[in-house]
Amino acid sequence: MIKILHTADLHLDSPLKSLALRDEALRDTVQLATRTALARLVQYGIDEGVSALLIAGDLFDGKERSAKTAAFLIAQLERLRAAGIAVFYIKGNHDAENPAAGAFDLPANTHVFDGRGGKVQLEGTDIWIHGVSFRDKHAPESLLPKYAGPVEGAVNIGMMHTSLAGAAGHDPYAPCTPGDLAAHGFDYWALGHVHSRAVHGTDPWIVMPGTPQGRDIGEAGQKSATLLRIEGTGLEGSGLDGSGIAIEEVLVGPVAFHHSTCDLTRVELADLRATLAAHLRAEAAASKSDATILRLHLTGQSALAWQLRRDADVWTETIHELARDTGCLWVEAVRIDVSEPPQTAASPNAVTELAQIMRAIRAEEGFATQARAELDEMIALLPPERRQALAPDEAGTAALLDEITDQAAQAMLARMKGAVG
Repeated sequence: MIKILHTADLHLDSPLKSLALRDEALRDTVQLATRTALARLVQYGIDEGVSALLIAGDLFDGKERSAKTAAFLIAQLERLRAAGIAVFYIKGNHDAENPAAGAFDLPANTHVFDGRGGKVQLEGTDIWIHGVSFRDKHAPESLLPKYAGPVEGAVNIGMMHTSLAGAAGHDPYAPCTPGDLAAHGFDYWALGHVHSRAVHGTDPWIVMPGTPQGRDIGEAGQKSATLLRIEGTGLEGSGLDGSGIAIEEVLVGPVAFHHSTCDLTRVELADLRATLAAHLRAEAAASKSDATILRLHLTGQSALAWQLRRDADVWTETIHELARDTGCLWVEAVRIDVSEPPQTAASPNAVTELAQIMRAIRAEEGFATQARAELDEMIALLPPERRQALAPDEAGTAALLDEITDQAAQAMLARMKGAVG
């Protein structure tokens, strides 16, 4: 059996975007997460006795040159060289704009494909690796015409950095379809560029491994690489035809971002802290990372709804403390969407009168126009990627405005109810 590791989009030393950096105990883990992911991937390859590591683009991040990043990378590649593991690397869009990507010599076990494309035989096997690197940071046309046809009687693996037919949140790079790739005749396509894991085909295998380390809550979940197991001797002359390829997900990311929902329906005040603690302990038990950064969403129907909103700062800090007690969780944000059960709705008083007034104000055309103008001004102050995430289109902006005004009204009513009650 021949084993090969497939990864992409490591974005070495890319800064993770999280409020968790405020926690001194967690800061080093977060800041070094991309390096730790690569080091773990290398160690896994050595322990498993893999024959090769495939890096399908975006090994580097952005335009910054870092001698420390280069030194770290070379040290990891040298570990693979010492273990007799070959490395095959294609440059992606971020590598093409990073001066560090071609500024130093890589160890002899590392083959970097150029923009013309080519193929290399994995030494001692009937496995051929095909690859094409990005020449520039943009690749608006398909790269598939640059790939030679498959080598007859051998296992053919193609490496490509591509958005395929398009992916949400990703620019269109080297566009093609899974059908186009399947028709080319290779046994496995080792893709990169899209940060979420996806298997687009099994005959042949068309695999996007995703990034091995998520960078923010938009890349939630445990991140991984892919292990190929190619059955047969894999030796020259064996006639191995690729029909025996199997894949396995390999978890390597030290930090995971996660959306978590806690239902507080019918929870009483005396049980609230214990309910929150039990929920966080369950999240910790399910975590497979060194650290998990949560966005916690409190939902359900409870008579405590107004108290949770009125005392949101107190309960948010309580949740932070309970998460820290688990030893592996950090809560980045708490969202309270708990509503009162219909049967506990208050009888007419100052609070219900205020609720009616606010509903009437929100229904006025002038209010909507003014609120939208103020929201647009605030959104304009955000970085482009945050603007796109918060308000991707007209419908998204309108929904955001509704959510903000609703949350503000609920918070005011909660304070009023506490004063009246």
